[in-house]
Amino acid sequence: MTESQAQSRINELTEKINYYNYRYYQDSISEISDYDFDVLLEELTGLEKQFPQFLQPDSPTQRVGGTITKNFASVKHKYPMLSLGNSYSEEEIKDFDTRIRRLIDHEFEYVCELKFDGVALSLTYKNGVLERAVTRGDGVQGDDITANARTIRSIPLKIYGDNIPAEFEVRGEVFMPWKVFEQLNQMREDIGEALMANPRNAASGTLKLQDSTEVAKRQLDCYIYYLLGENLPYQTHSQSMEQLTKWGFQVSPTYRVCKTIEEVMDYIHYWDTERFNLPLGTDGIVLKVNAFEVQQELGFTAKSPRWAIAYKYKALAAATPLESVSYQVGRTGAVTPVANLKAVLLAGTTVRRASLHNANEIARLDIHEGDTLFIEKGGEIIPKVTGVDLTKRNEGSAPVQFPTTCPACNTALVRIPGEAAYYCPNELECPPQIRGRIEHFIQRKAMNMDSLGEGKIELLYDKGLVHSPADLYKLSYNQLFGLEKVITNPDTGEVRRVSFKQKTVENMLTSIEKSKAVPFDRVLFALGIRYVGATVAAKLAAYFGNIDAIYQATVEQLMQAPEIGGKIAESIARFFAEPRNVEYIQQLKEAGVQMQMEMRELVMESNALEGKSFVISGVFVHFDRDVLKDKIIANGGKVLSGVSGKLDYLLAGENMGPSKLEKAEKLGVKIISEQDFLTMIGETAG
Repeated sequence: MTESQAQSRINELTEKINYYNYRYYQDSISEISDYDFDVLLEELTGLEKQFPQFLQPDSPTQRVGGTITKNFASVKHKYPMLSLGNSYSEEEIKDFDTRIRRLIDHEFEYVCELKFDGVALSLTYKNGVLERAVTRGDGVQGDDITANARTIRSIPLKIYGDNIPAEFEVRGEVFMPWKVFEQLNQMREDIGEALMANPRNAASGTLKLQDSTEVAKRQLDCYIYYLLGENLPYQTHSQSMEQLTKWGFQVSPTYRVCKTIEEVMDYIHYWDTERFNLPLGTDGIVLKVNAFEVQQELGFTAKSPRWAIAYKYKALAAATPLESVSYQVGRTGAVTPVANLKAVLLAGTTVRRASLHNANEIARLDIHEGDTLFIEKGGEIIPKVTGVDLTKRNEGSAPVQFPTTCPACNTALVRIPGEAAYYCPNELECPPQIRGRIEHFIQRKAMNMDSLGEGKIELLYDKGLVHSPADLYKLSYNQLFGLEKVITNPDTGEVRRVSFKQKTVENMLTSIEKSKAVPFDRVLFALGIRYVGATVAAKLAAYFGNIDAIYQATVEQLMQAPEIGGKIAESIARFFAEPRNVEYIQQLKEAGVQMQMEMRELVMESNALEGKSFVISGVFVHFDRDVLKDKIIANGGKVLSGVSGKLDYLLAGENMGPSKLEKAEKLGVKIISEQDFLTMIGETAG
C-alpha cells in the first residue's frame, strides 16, 4: 500500500468508525455488527502503526489510550473558569432573585441545573474536532490532559451536524459513576490496594494518571453544561444546551427553564430527595439567568458571575455518641478502624457503624473515647465521620489510640512506606486473613463456588474444617451435614442462622467439584497474591502457561510479561518464596484444580523455525500474542519467557518493554520485526 493509499484509507476508516460510534452512543442505533466494527477498528489500528504520520486527532483508536504523559503542560484559559458564589439556604436564593430584579427592569427566565460532584473540564474544538482538554486549575490556567480526555467515550472527538463554529469551547463535569467507583474499589480490594475515598477524588486522580490506557479502563463519564465562543447565534443558555445535544454532546436532561422563583424552589425541593436515585454524586443545583443579553448586562465580579449562583444541599447529618472503636483485619492484613456508634436514624436508615479509614484519619479528627461524632450522608452511600462535637467531650477523656498489635492474632503491626494503612504480617495464621483468602478464592470472578458464602466459610473455619482454600476440596458430606451457627450482622444487628441441611451440603459439594474445571487464569487470581487482580492474572497465565513456570521465574523474568511491573513481580516472588504457599499450590494440584492453560491442538505448518527460539514483546499488527506463539510453534520454533544469551530472536512489536530491548542489544540477540518473522515462515501480511 502506498502512502497516498494509506492516508486515504485511514481518513475513510476514521470517518466511518466515528460515525458508527456517534450513532451507537448518541442515537442508540447499531448500524454495524460488533464483529464488523472490530474488524474496521483493527484495520485502522494497524494502518496507524504502519503510517503514524497520518493518524488523525479524532481517531477512534485514541479511545483506548496508549499515550504516556510525564508532565502535563500548563495552559492559560481563553475564557477564565470562574467559581460560583455558594448559598446554603432558600432565603439566600430568594435574595439573589431580588438583587437581579432590582437591576433588570424586564421579565427574564432562569435555568436550573444539578451541580454534579466531579472535576470541571474545558474542551476546545476547532473545525469540529477536539483540539484540547484543560482542567480548571486556578481558574486562569490549568493542565492539558487532552490524551486522557480522549478516552472518555461521552466526549465527542468530532462534532457532526449543521452550523458548527470554526472554534468554540464547552465546559463539562467529568465524573465517575457510583457503579464504576464500587467496581474499582472491589478490584483494588481484590489485589490488596488501598480503597479510594469517594468518586470525585477517584475521577480527579484518574484524569492526572500518566498512562492514558489506565484512564480508559476507569470508565469516566462527562456531562457538558456550558458553551462559549465568538459570535454564537444562540440567545439563551437553554438554546445552546439544545444545540450541544444535537451535536452529540452528553447534556444531563435534568436541567429546567424556570420563569419564576417559585418554579426554582420546586426544582430545588424535587431534587433534594430525587438526586439519590441518580447514578452519580450531586451536592446542589446551579441557578443561571437564561438570556445571554441579560447575563452581559449583569456582568461579573472579580471572582464570579453576577447572573449565576450555586445552592448547596445540606448534607444529611446527625450527631451520635461513639461507643467504641473496633479494628477489622482484611484479607491482605490491612487493619481498618470502625466507629461503633449509638444507633441513629440518617437518610432513612439506622446507622450503627462508620469507617474511620486509618490511623491518620483518627489523628486528623482528634477523636477521643466517648466523643460525640458528626455523621454525614451527602452524595455518599456509606456514612462518614466528619468531625467531633467538642462541646460534648468528657473532661479528661483519652485520645483513641491505634493498636500496635493485630486485634485478631496479637502480631506486631507494620506500615508499608508510602501507605496510610497498618498491616498484620502474620498472613498465614491470622484468622480474618485466612477467612478472607478463602472468601476471595470462592468468589464469582475466581473459582465461582456459588453455593458457599461468607457465613458458611466462617462456620467451616470456626469448626476447624478449613484452614486454607485447599481444604475445601477435602470436605465430605458427613463432615458438613448438620453443622449450624447463629451469625449477627454488625451493621444492621440482623440475626440469622446458618444451617447445613441435605440440599445445602449437596449444592456445596457440587459447586466445589465444578470449580476444578475453572481455567488457570482465574485460579491464579483466586490464589489471592497481592496486586494480582483478574487482568494481571490473565496476562501472567497467557505469558507463562502454567503455575510451575511462574513459580520458577525470577523477578526480572516476571517483569518481562506484559503489564507486570516491579511491585507486582516482587509480590509474586514473595508469595512463592513462602514454603507453605508452595505446599498450598501442591494441594490444589492434587485436588485436580487447573494449574496450566488449556493446550490448543496445533497443526504443524513447516519446519522453517526448527531449532530457533523466540521471545515476543510488544503489540503486533497482524497477530495477537497467543496466535503469534502458536505460529512459532507450528513452524517448529520455541517460545521462551526471557531474554538470555542463548536466545536466537527477539520478535519486537510496538510499545515493547525497553528493558528487553536493552538486554537483547547487550547480549547480541537478533531483533526482528513482524514483517521479518512473516518472511522467515514464507508468509505475507494479509
